[in-house]
Amino acid sequence: MAAPGNEEELTQDQTEKLLQFQDLTGIDSMDQCRRTLEQHHWNIEAAVQDRLNEQEGVPSVFNPPSSRPLQVHTADHRVYSYVVSRPQPRGLLGWSYYLIMLPFRFTYYTLLDIFRFAIRFIRPDPRSRVTDPVGDVVAFVRNFEEQYGRIHPVFYQGTYSQALNDAKRELRYLLVYLHGDDHQDTDEFCRSTMCSPEVVNFINTRMLFWACSTSKPEGFRVSQALRENTYPFLAMIMLKEQRMTVVGRLEGLLQPEDFVNQLTFIMDANATYLVSERLDREERNQTQVLRQQQDEAYLASLRADQEKERKRKEELEKRRKAEEDIRQQILAEERRQRSLQEEKERKSECLPPEPLSEHPDSVKIVFKLPNDTRVERRFLFTESLTVIYDFLFSLKETPEKFQIVANFPRRVLPCLPTEKEPNPPTLQQAGLSRCEVLFVQDLTDD
Repeated sequence: MAAPGNEEELTQDQTEKLLQFQDLTGIDSMDQCRRTLEQHHWNIEAAVQDRLNEQEGVPSVFNPPSSRPLQVHTADHRVYSYVVSRPQPRGLLGWSYYLIMLPFRFTYYTLLDIFRFAIRFIRPDPRSRVTDPVGDVVAFVRNFEEQYGRIHPVFYQGTYSQALNDAKRELRYLLVYLHGDDHQDTDEFCRSTMCSPEVVNFINTRMLFWACSTSKPEGFRVSQALRENTYPFLAMIMLKEQRMTVVGRLEGLLQPEDFVNQLTFIMDANATYLVSERLDREERNQTQVLRQQQDEAYLASLRADQEKERKRKEELEKRRKAEEDIRQQILAEERRQRSLQEEKERKSECLPPEPLSEHPDSVKIVFKLPNDTRVERRFLFTESLTVIYDFLFSLKETPEKFQIVANFPRRVLPCLPTEKEPNPPTLQQAGLSRCEVLFVQDLTDD
């Protein structure tokens, strides 16, 4: 399997780790999985832990380290400190060897300190700049396993800051081990104490365990914060009085039984603080849940009130619109009636005068209206049927829309112009007699 671009091909072991990491984390991008594993030097446990920490909201260990000092309280005068001194020489032979080696030892360490002091003026200590904190931790774990085997407490696969965050979030003890590579007691401590089954089981079941070499920038940074005096050095850290605090310091070569006893003493002495922190956190969580429930209830009530107000405004708006529509309809009807009345008056004014009964072309017509009233008027044979229609239209009793019907035979008189007959016929052409009864049919509903 080859990576995209010009990157080197993966080995079979790296390919298996890549597929396993993708399966564990659910990341779709194979390139992102590869970059993450390469940052962790193909340590799948460290990569998965870092990914899970990111999902929980903890920054990645590969984010640029903060320049601020580590936020751990170390000035508490109640910190338990246990220091194991090196055994004094015994017998004449032991004291003789000690006195003979004393000048050489004193000269060696004095010259070494002077040399280191002088070097700092020429070249700054490279450990003071942390560029790959997780790489420092992973390198230490790898070197530790190569030298002492894989039977050891579970090392926290992340930076010191992340270990503090996890211990604070989970309310657990954090045991920090600073590894002094050049110290004469380091090798024996790691072999006989750190890899002891009793110690391994005790640490794995009761606390988080973070370790790094002081020769690495990350370990050196922690060393500057905790200020150890000698090696092996271990510090017990826990959340105490709302801040991460060093509650115990173990220095020197401890035997497994003594080591477990000292850790047990420190944990027992500070158990009440941890219980108090758990109760305080539970109380804060309950208070937060209660406040959240109250906020949700308030928001629900507020939304209900807003919904009621919205519906009330909608109802008022609907009522206002309905009233406005009715008012507009009334105004429109009034305008229409006025226009109709004006049209009736205009038609009435335009009617030709009624002829006398003695006129030879006079026609007497009786109109029967829809309201059973009768209207009588005389017209001329030569006048158009439109005159009859205009006369009826000008009457107050006549409906707005109507047609004129004659009997014997029954027919509708074509009083209005159409496309086929733009000029309506005269009374004579319509076949009316000198005395006629016509019916006015209401068409308003139609």
